Amino acid sequence: MSGVATKHWHRLDDGRVQCDVCPRACKLRDGQRGMCFVRAREGEGIVLTTYGRSSGFCVDPIEKKPLAHFLPGTPVLSFGTAGCNLCCRFCQNWDISKSREFDTLADAATPEAIARAAERLGCASVAFTYNDPVIFMEYAMDVADACHARGIKAVAVTAGYMCASPRAEFYAHMDAANVDLKAFTERFYAQTCSGHLQAVLDTLVYLRRETDVWFEITNLLIPGLNDSDEELDRMTGWVVDELGPDVPMHFTAFHPDYKMLDRPSTPAGTLSRARAIALRNGVRFAYTGNVHDREGGSTYCAECGARVIERDWYTLGRYALDFDGRCQECGARMPGVFAGRPGNWGRRRLPVRLLAME
Repeated sequence: MSGVATKHWHRLDDGRVQCDVCPRACKLRDGQRGMCFVRAREGEGIVLTTYGRSSGFCVDPIEKKPLAHFLPGTPVLSFGTAGCNLCCRFCQNWDISKSREFDTLADAATPEAIARAAERLGCASVAFTYNDPVIFMEYAMDVADACHARGIKAVAVTAGYMCASPRAEFYAHMDAANVDLKAFTERFYAQTCSGHLQAVLDTLVYLRRETDVWFEITNLLIPGLNDSDEELDRMTGWVVDELGPDVPMHFTAFHPDYKMLDRPSTPAGTLSRARAIALRNGVRFAYTGNVHDREGGSTYCAECGARVIERDWYTLGRYALDFDGRCQECGARMPGVFAGRPGNWGRRRLPVRLLAME
C-alpha cells in the first residue's frame, strides 16, 4: 500500500492515528483503512491511496449534477474514484462508492492531464462525482487548481459529510456544489446512511455564510421513508430560514437499488407535491428531477413569473435570460452563475478514456 500524504489527522495516546476529514473519526493502526476505504494509515500518518486514479471519466450535461443555475447547457467532465464515507442502503452508484477493489480504478490521470482533457473536450467545468470527493479531497483540490489555470471551473457533488477544518480548505478550491440532503431526520441518517444529519446542515450553513461557492441542494425522495408532508415542510422551511430563498432545491426520484430493493420507485406526483411544498414555504427555485416534467424542470423568474429557462429533463428549450443572467421580461437578476449564451450539450453522455487522449 502506498499513497499521497495528507494532513487532516492526529495521533492518539494509544498509538492509533485518527482521521479528521469527516465525523466518522476513524482510528487506525498501521496498515488499516478508514471506512471510506481510500484513506489509510501508513507509518505515522494517513495517506490517500487513490490519488491520480479514477473509476472513469464521462462528459455529462451540467444539469445532471444537478445544477440548474450554473452555466446552463454546458458540458462537464465528470469523474470519481472509489469508496464513500456514508453507507446509504439506497446508493445509486454503489458499484463505485462501495467498491473495495482497485480494479475499479481503471483510468489514471494527473490533475494536469484532466485539465487538458477538459479543455480539449470543450468542457466549462470538471465535476467530482459518482462517489464523494470529500474522501479524495487532496486529489480533487489539485485537479480544481489545474482546471482554474485553464479557465475551467470545479464542481463538487457531495453528501456534505465533512469536518470544519477540511471543509474550509476543500471549498476554497470549488466554484459550485450540489449537496445531497438525504432527509431531515436524524433517524433516517442513522438507520439508512450510518451518519448524522447535523454535520450536513453545518456544511450547508457554512457554504451559505462563509463562501462564494454557488450551491444547490438535492433531496432524493424514497416512498415511505423521507417523503411525508411534515418532513418536507420542515426541511424546506429550514432552507429558507437558514440559507435563504434563492438556494435551488431538486426533488429527485428514487429507483430500487443496492440494499433497498423493497421500496417502489418514486411516483412523479410525489416530486410535484414536494416542489409545491417548497414553493409554498418560500423556496423560489424548486425542481423535480429524474423525470420528464417540463414545468417542474424549468426555471421561472422570481419577480415576474416568466419562464426563463425551459427544460425537459437535461434538454434546454426556450432561454430568456440576457448574457448577465437577467430576465428578458422584467430585468431581474437570476441568482446563479451565468456566462453569455447557454450551451447546447443537451442530454448526451460521452464516456472518455484519458489515457487514449494523451
